[in-house]
Amino acid sequence: MKENLNDLHTFMVVAQERSFTRAAAKLRTSQSAISQTLRNLEDRIGIKLLSRTTRSVAPTEAGEYLLNLLQPAIQEIEHGINQISALKNDPAGTLRISADEYGIQSVLWPAVEKVIQQFPKVSVEIISDYGLVDIVEGRFDAGLRRGGLVSKDMIALQVSEPIQMLTVATKEYLARYGHPKQPKDLVEHQCINLRLPTHGELYRWQFTKQGKTQTVTVNAKVVFTTLSPVLQAARSGIGIAYLPIDMVQPYIESGELEETLKDWRHSYEPYHLYYPHRREQAPLLNILINALKENFSKPYDDRKIN
Repeated sequence: MKENLNDLHTFMVVAQERSFTRAAAKLRTSQSAISQTLRNLEDRIGIKLLSRTTRSVAPTEAGEYLLNLLQPAIQEIEHGINQISALKNDPAGTLRISADEYGIQSVLWPAVEKVIQQFPKVSVEIISDYGLVDIVEGRFDAGLRRGGLVSKDMIALQVSEPIQMLTVATKEYLARYGHPKQPKDLVEHQCINLRLPTHGELYRWQFTKQGKTQTVTVNAKVVFTTLSPVLQAARSGIGIAYLPIDMVQPYIESGELEETLKDWRHSYEPYHLYYPHRREQAPLLNILINALKENFSKPYDDRKIN
């Protein structure tokens, strides 16, 4: 059995890499050893698994079938080993998480900071992405997105309040160009906007008053693909920006920025941490979930926002 498992793992790596050279480097062995292992495996099974030429290696039809069986099984074994390792008194391992920029800053980082300080052997890799990535295909442990963007086949845990949006500009800008009285007036103003990577479209601003929502496509003076430079441009007096409340509240309190269209504030769905069903009990993920829950349960003013 041990010999079969080792040989099957070797076959899987070669079939994935489609190269004896790359497979040998990954397995830290020689090409001749890999070649002998695969010949022995094919002899025992009695069927050819790989087509070999001087330039390439590719699975046969039978090899492709075997590869499709092996990949999820070996991933489950690796996942189980990671769980066992993380169950020790000194958890170790790496969490990979996909999240958008604002979610990282306002929701994820305060929890991650707590985790890595408490568990020195735990590492975290965070990929910033506004697109809707497939976390299973990307081999992420979890993703963080607003509720309406989470795939329905995932377990989703709410980890933030609804995201309240404010329309802001410097006092100097508003003194010069005036306050918009209602959302449609924004088309006459210089606005700072965000281009969404998922569809390449400009972000459409939403406003709600007395239960009715309006959507406005503003004239963008400057366009960015992340929120931080939008805030920076607003603080420079370039124009009006549409940003989450916790990003702009300190600048409103200091007098650097001023809110406009106060009666038209709109709130988006809260952020959710989501992950596949098979990862529900992953110990490292549970450590992060507990930290997120603890932060979420705190009064809003006590949360650490960067």
